[in-house]
Amino acid sequence: MEKIYTIPVNEAFDACAEDSSKGCPFCEMYKNLQEKELEIILGASMMEPDIRIKTNEQGFCDKHFSMMLKRKNRLGLALMMESHLAHIEKELRGINAIKNIGKINDSCYICARAESNFNKMFETAVWLYSADKAFEEKIKKQSYFCMPHYHKFLSVGKNSLNRKKYADFEPLVKKINSDYLEGLQEDVSWFCKKFDYRYAKEPWGNAKDSIERTVKFLTGYEESE
Repeated sequence: MEKIYTIPVNEAFDACAEDSSKGCPFCEMYKNLQEKELEIILGASMMEPDIRIKTNEQGFCDKHFSMMLKRKNRLGLALMMESHLAHIEKELRGINAIKNIGKINDSCYICARAESNFNKMFETAVWLYSADKAFEEKIKKQSYFCMPHYHKFLSVGKNSLNRKKYADFEPLVKKINSDYLEGLQEDVSWFCKKFDYRYAKEPWGNAKDSIERTVKFLTGYEESE
């Protein structure tokens, strides 16, 4: 049941099932979306007039500016900045300067593009669950869903599936996070105990990176980003 729009969803679920350190499959999808958008915007697309108009109007958030700065195409970034700064100068002179600059400050071209496609991936994942029995097995193989994406996955499922389907879907997804949470709590508790001299010589087990894994579980954020 592979279709073009199901490929990135299946690939992310497969990758996270194969390598549990990747964590949440929806986080993996979002990373891939960001990378794709960054490649496009710093490639030939940045010279397209309709794209340039949008990047002038929306700008970029600090996270995506930082990600673009790490890439090699600094000339492409400079050309976009030159055009964007000219747009800002024009807005500063306008009648609705405060309102218009506020819009620019609160927007990001890459965020808008990625979020639009990302929302569709939740719908695709829920559809795959309802239409393809093999996808249910892929869900079972996940180590966890980060809490923001866990909530989104269940919400989309509740709005999209009939009552009978959702009655099976909800406990399936909940069990994955409940099992992971139980182990995570044990690891964090052991991490705390390791600072007690009585446990100093005991092995760390899986606790050493439990703080980083907890942040990743609660927010989807990784420090390396």
